Amino acid sequence: MAISYNKLWKQLIDKKISAAELRKKAEIAPNTLTRMKKDQEVTMQVLERICKVLDSDFGEIVEYIPDERDSEVIKSK
Repeated sequence: MAISYNKLWKQLIDKKISAAELRKKAEIAPNTLTRMKKDQEVTMQVLERICKVLDSDFGEIVEYIPDERDSEVIKSK
């Protein structure tokens, strides 16, 4: 897993906002929210709209987590 949205889901809980409510306020498609729930990539535009709605920064909603393959590439350099 390279991308994690766990920070986003925790923030929604803290702010008492449902994922459906966020989707509507940020004007993102249902399939985009599904991609995020699966920790898949979404566009920077989507992340920007979410940040505006939550009054947050990118680092507060998304996290990069290197997987084993990424770690091996770094070690070999």
